[in-house]
Amino acid sequence: MKTPMHPSTTLGLDEESLVINRTMYRGMVGSLLYLTGSRPDIMFSVCVCARFQVRPKEVHLQVVKRILRCLKGTANLGINFYRSQNFSLLGYCDADYAGDEWERKNTSGGCHFLGRCLVSWTSKRQNTIALSTCEAEYVATGQCLMQLLWIKHQLEDYDIYESSVPVLCDNTAVINISKNPVLHSRTKHIEIKHHFTRDHVKKGTFELINVKIKEQLADIFTKPLQEDRYV
Repeated sequence: MKTPMHPSTTLGLDEESLVINRTMYRGMVGSLLYLTGSRPDIMFSVCVCARFQVRPKEVHLQVVKRILRCLKGTANLGINFYRSQNFSLLGYCDADYAGDEWERKNTSGGCHFLGRCLVSWTSKRQNTIALSTCEAEYVATGQCLMQLLWIKHQLEDYDIYESSVPVLCDNTAVINISKNPVLHSRTKHIEIKHHFTRDHVKKGTFELINVKIKEQLADIFTKPLQEDRYV
């Protein structure tokens, strides 16, 4: 297989499917979670399968087996780390609105570069149910900024200082909200903790930049994609 999950795949509790060995399923998912440390392309698929470890079914096992087939067919893939004096930070953030058909929650995805090297990536289901695509993207942006802020502080221990770190987002409404505090009707229902994005943009710590959807690298961490998007 060229991809870890088919784009039309949706997983839920599926009460009609057969129950499988829970210990075996957990062992397989645990091994795959360990492998996501060097194969970010399977991150989303593995995290989705990990949600059903309490009572796994046959349909969940079939998806896990497809991930293994993908690894078998793409054993030549990995991560390159280049030797360079470039320590500039760059972040990509994205969200899949209501992509979880079981609980209708959103999935946040992000990846972070140090120079030309991919050093961190994440795929996580959001805790709250967003009322709009803008809110889902705004929460995902905040999670991406938190990770970049941690990396930024780590670099400062080595006397490497970065200001106005670019963060690429494909939602213009999120960028406008981060710059304009007057949009109360679209933001007053969002939890206060997520508004630290606006504070850091105002301070100049980060700069939100619009990016085309086809150039959004974090898209792979929010939903299963077509084979051509993996190239």
